[in-house]
Amino acid sequence: MIVTIDGPAGAGKSSIARQVADRLRFEFLDTGAMYRAVTLGALREQIDLDDTEALVEYARGTTLRWEDYRIYLNGEDVTDEIRTTAVTNAIHYLADLPAVRRQLSLQQRQIAEGRDIVTEGRDQGAEVFPDAECKIFLTASPKERARRRQQQLAQMGRHLSLDEVLEKQNQRDAEDRGRPLGALRPADDAVVIESDGMSSDEVLERALEIVEQAIEAQKVKDC
Repeated sequence: MIVTIDGPAGAGKSSIARQVADRLRFEFLDTGAMYRAVTLGALREQIDLDDTEALVEYARGTTLRWEDYRIYLNGEDVTDEIRTTAVTNAIHYLADLPAVRRQLSLQQRQIAEGRDIVTEGRDQGAEVFPDAECKIFLTASPKERARRRQQQLAQMGRHLSLDEVLEKQNQRDAEDRGRPLGALRPADDAVVIESDGMSSDEVLERALEIVEQAIEAQKVKDC
């Protein structure tokens, strides 16, 4: 069974997706790590980040493997290297290219084939896995998401005003919704969780309830 959990930045989808996978003993696919790995590879190859054709060609020639929460780029474990500032600053050059997204979406489908897996992102249910048995769209109001992000940044020693965080978040939301491919949107058959006023445990339990209902429905269908 494939479970997709999509949503905007700051909704907590990564944390919830991992916890859902752990509780159900499903595998977890971090699609963001895949984009980071390809970005790292492009930086290593010193590809001009403004050279769209070269970036697409590089992405087309890479092989990604996701196993035990580790990401492998052409057979090399790059899990730690993909979290550098250089990769973070450059990832949008590849993630914004429709041809690169199509290539990585294909690899995501190959990784998920035949597995019980939870995958998260912004377009997993709507575009990458349109036939997934269970789709969740996790969201919250812009102010609530900004408040959570502000607290997270403070714990990292970065103190920004709520207005500053909200402004940057709104800009990212607009960019994510306006992408020609991989735009932020819930699938038509996704179950939406509005998490305002909910604790993380409550969100997790609601997500598990949705998945378990999908599992039961699949059992009936298979009978």
